[in-house]
Amino acid sequence: MKNTHTLEFEKFKPQLKSFILRMTASVEDTEDLLQDTFIKVSENLDTFQNKSSFRTWVFAIASNLAKNSLRSKMRWTDNVTDLAKAATLESPHIMQGFIQVHQVSPHGAFEIREHIGFCFTCIGKTLPIEQQIALLLKEVYEFKVAEIAEILEETEGVVKHLLFNGRQKMIAVFDKRCSLINKKGICHQCSELNGIFNPKHETQKELMKIDMVNEAVMKSKEELFDMRTRLIKAIDPFNSPGCDLQLFHLRHARNTIEKAQENQ
Repeated sequence: MKNTHTLEFEKFKPQLKSFILRMTASVEDTEDLLQDTFIKVSENLDTFQNKSSFRTWVFAIASNLAKNSLRSKMRWTDNVTDLAKAATLESPHIMQGFIQVHQVSPHGAFEIREHIGFCFTCIGKTLPIEQQIALLLKEVYEFKVAEIAEILEETEGVVKHLLFNGRQKMIAVFDKRCSLINKKGICHQCSELNGIFNPKHETQKELMKIDMVNEAVMKSKEELFDMRTRLIKAIDPFNSPGCDLQLFHLRHARNTIEKAQENQ
């Protein structure tokens, strides 16, 4: 790869890596796909014609590799976090793993804002693959509709349709589940986990640090979704105060959903 392209690749590599993680929910698959992307980019650099940005071209390669990897796998169910919670309560060994990461790792802190990012990834994986890719590219990584159309090899009209349907599905799931925003939401894991890992923190004070909790009454469901995506953009899942704890949490959720699907 030419030096200029190598430098550019390294510049957006953290974004690319987090994009693949949010697609796959697997650190191992992310590392493999990131390496495969780099190899394919290097081998096919002479085909890059500058009709799009280099970043768009690379994300297209990564998206195709991720789609091929995920195509045969079932999408996650809305209740994946409930299943993961039940599996944890049934297994002291799993809970001990969480505690160990929290106590030993320098990146094992529990922060509610990071757990919101974890939930965003889980709910995103309930979408059809093309919707998930389009939504991540637009809402989190700030690609334009025309660029996403090129990445997905679809028309802009199709991309707009994918974005609309993906947003509506995620908004509906968040509205049903998230008790941080909707008092009727059935999921209280942010508060529960904060009580376990930060017993000296008053959960309500922690929640009030998050803008969308403060403003939930004044904002529409669409606006709250946008506030979530802004929060997600600010979190690097591989380099944050609680990244190791959340990656452990994500691995557990993935294992749980895969076992549930195997037993169907």
